[in-house]
Amino acid sequence: MRATPKHPGTVAFVGAGPGDPGLLTLRAVDVLGRADVVIADEHPTTDLTRHCRADVTIVDLSVIEADRALTKAERAKTVVDAAKSGKSVVRLLVGDPLFDGDGAEEAAACAKAKLTVEVVPGVPVAAAVPTYAGIALVDAKHREVRFVDARPSASGPDWAAAATGHQTLVVLRVDSPAAVAEALVSNGRSADTAVAATKAGTTTEQHTVVSTLGALAADAKAAGLTGPVVLVVGDVVKSRGALSWFETKALFGWRVLVPRTKEQAGELSDKLRTYGAVPAEVPTIAVEPPRTPQQMERAVRGLVTGRYEWIAFTSVNAVRAVREKFEEYGLDARAFSGIKVAAVGEQTAASLQAFGVKPDLVPTGEQSAAGLLEDFPPYDDVLDPINRVFLPRADIATETLVAGLVELGWEVDDVTAYRTVRAAPPPAATREAIKSGGFDAVVFTSSSTVRNLVGIAGKPHATTVIACIGPQTAKTAEEHGLRVDVLADDPSVASLADALAAYGLAQRLAAEANGEWTGKPGRPRASSRRKAK
Repeated sequence: MRATPKHPGTVAFVGAGPGDPGLLTLRAVDVLGRADVVIADEHPTTDLTRHCRADVTIVDLSVIEADRALTKAERAKTVVDAAKSGKSVVRLLVGDPLFDGDGAEEAAACAKAKLTVEVVPGVPVAAAVPTYAGIALVDAKHREVRFVDARPSASGPDWAAAATGHQTLVVLRVDSPAAVAEALVSNGRSADTAVAATKAGTTTEQHTVVSTLGALAADAKAAGLTGPVVLVVGDVVKSRGALSWFETKALFGWRVLVPRTKEQAGELSDKLRTYGAVPAEVPTIAVEPPRTPQQMERAVRGLVTGRYEWIAFTSVNAVRAVREKFEEYGLDARAFSGIKVAAVGEQTAASLQAFGVKPDLVPTGEQSAAGLLEDFPPYDDVLDPINRVFLPRADIATETLVAGLVELGWEVDDVTAYRTVRAAPPPAATREAIKSGGFDAVVFTSSSTVRNLVGIAGKPHATTVIACIGPQTAKTAEEHGLRVDVLADDPSVASLADALAAYGLAQRLAAEANGEWTGKPGRPRASSRRKAK
């Protein structure tokens, strides 16, 4: 009997873009999601590996090269060997596989080994970095662009050819900006030619120095800018003044501590990223089931049997707790039929809608227990056949809502749906950064996040900006000796991020006006320290 031939493996050479994980293409995401093995020059970031299967094998070539550098042939052999067993392999490369990396040589080796090869283009470094620096490489007056790879080689770079004429130059992989500037000037390019040097392009560590070829060495040294960088040489650099959109974001490069439950941190972190911040999520609260589940079980049975007129949700965690109990009993959103549903705010309402439940009541004003009470209808023994409200809450919830509902004439089943406990302390490096001013800002979303962060990590440094979601949270922060710099206009994570961004923009504009703005990522640091209360 003839043996079935082994199916050859596949290798996709995938461009990861220049650094911003948001620039990954849809095709790249699809291919990463189906990969058995991912081979990268260094371990991919979580923002990239989150697109992979949980059982994917990551091959970090930098670990293999810890003892000695691999030759190009050895790198190619690593890729070929990984695919020979029939596996789906992704060779992840910075930028575009054929423009920025050595993908062409490795792809040729895979094709020679009879493997199926695909090339997934990525956003090239040469295009993305100038764009993120606010430089238009081509405009009405400038039509020619020349790209130069500054890596040393036997045949180049040919600086004499690069310096000829007035075309725009994009010089890649520059370890010494001063040496490249000197080479161009010595080969005939004017020392007055505008130049921009960008480090860590497209990331929130991006830093651009604008100068001339003659002054670049001194300006880069003064700014602390070292290689590797991307250089753009030519008059197009002058467009940066009007087009700098990335490095001028309100919170560009700010390290912002987000002390929340892990499940709740995502929305706030995403909003902060839109302003250019670098959020660091530190869970301060862990959510656990109630110690005695019988009370919750009785309440859910009562909900199904018509015991309640209303159910009022005061948090996303309460929605989750009820939903999990429903799933345990084999129930779904249809069990809410005939009962009125209230949500304390938009986030809680969104969580209910994801469950298939549209709330009947969401506060029109303040999104809090007080705001919910303002809009909650009083009990009417004519219009309301049942006078009871089911209130699933945390074990540490205040009595404000219960007292208010009772005053409105309702009977309340105040049920512990979940417990909040203090999370484990963060790593030592994070604790040290909190205490020493390593974070530009901390955003507090509740009084418990204040208490728990101080309890597990200590007080933030006096120079750290403190932002609070509402007056009660601010009061708690002040009681713990913190000076509150930012207060959200309304108690929502979006408003909190917006308020911090407005504060950050005002700080940068003030630094610019005082001549103190360095252009570096992060918060402008005043010469005097802010004192805590």
